[in-house]
Amino acid sequence: MPAVTPRAPAPFPYRALRRYTGNRTASFALNASILATLLAASSAPTPLYPHYQDAWGLSALTITVVFSAYALALLLALLTTGSLSDHLGRRPVLAGALALGAVSMVLLATAGGAGDLITARILQGAATGAATSAAGAALLDLEDPRRPGRSALTNSIAPVAGMAAGVLVSTLLAPAGTVGVYLLPAALFAAQAVAVTFTTETARPHTGALRSLRPRLAVAPPARRALLVAGTAVVAIWALGGFYSSLGPSLVHLVAPTAPASAGGMVFFTLTAAATLTVWTLRRTAPRTAVTGGSLAVLPAGALALGALHGAGLPAVYGGAALAGIAFGAVSQGALRMTLTGLPEHDRAATLAAYYVLSYLSMSLPAIAAGAATQHYGLATATHAYAVATALLAVAALGALAAARHRGTRGAPHDLP
Repeated sequence: MPAVTPRAPAPFPYRALRRYTGNRTASFALNASILATLLAASSAPTPLYPHYQDAWGLSALTITVVFSAYALALLLALLTTGSLSDHLGRRPVLAGALALGAVSMVLLATAGGAGDLITARILQGAATGAATSAAGAALLDLEDPRRPGRSALTNSIAPVAGMAAGVLVSTLLAPAGTVGVYLLPAALFAAQAVAVTFTTETARPHTGALRSLRPRLAVAPPARRALLVAGTAVVAIWALGGFYSSLGPSLVHLVAPTAPASAGGMVFFTLTAAATLTVWTLRRTAPRTAVTGGSLAVLPAGALALGALHGAGLPAVYGGAALAGIAFGAVSQGALRMTLTGLPEHDRAATLAAYYVLSYLSMSLPAIAAGAATQHYGLATATHAYAVATALLAVAALGALAAARHRGTRGAPHDLP
């Protein structure tokens, strides 16, 4: 019997390869823009909180409740829909969430009181929670083997860049009225909802969608140790973010009562801009090193915030916000890389949702506590307590990182800190 020489597979047509690569590139860019727009819309109300306080006589506690309504609704959405896109596919979940986001923006634009703000923020949180894990998982699905780590980096940098852009645009548009601040992201959400239907589905839809809606936290086993090691640092930096996002403008006006209204919004822009630059700068730094450096930055950030209350003035407020942003950027991108690297496709959305549950819980509950403390004891006292609490969290994080490193050098990587 004559030997049969196996025939080489036909080469993938160049035009098809170029179209395939182009589709993946466009889908990657779209999902990154969705993350950025979602977080831009979430931070857009921050510069407007003093306006709402003056116009409707709202207290600091009410403002933190408005802020936290968004974060808590987002948490509930993550707990229930965090793995939904693993079952239904990324596209339908993203399209529905973006449509809901557009509705929430219209409600914010037409709000007439605290109740309207809270309702709109709840809808916005639900939309953001459903879309965040789906878009983040889609970015991981679209990872380019020639550029490893790009997806985790984008999951880190797109949200903080979006928050910075949202605060800046809101500050610039606010003098002309609040309607334009919200209608712009509403239009972007509508356009993205249409665009996402034309992208290639990256997940493999399968049964169990209704069962996946039961509230639960699912962290893939390979990610558990990393999340335990970095978790305290994540709590510290997201708590700082919650403080500056909800009470930052009030702190600016307490320290400098004659400062222009835009100065209040720009303090959170300072934090998010510094975070964005830090994520990019440290993108090739070892993840654990980044988390350690970010935890260290929390300590002088709190010291500067306290210094502002004792005569250092606005430079200390903005310096503290910048250091808080550096801490936020370093810890968030390091922790995400530690947690997500090497996860299989079917675990990505649920694990990412668990990470954001921890993050937004850390952002919302301390902010509510700070608002209540401000109501009863004043903003200066609340700021002192907040600075001390975040410093203690940072010290605990440094201890956990050091213990994990020590256990690793002893050759027992399975031993949890």
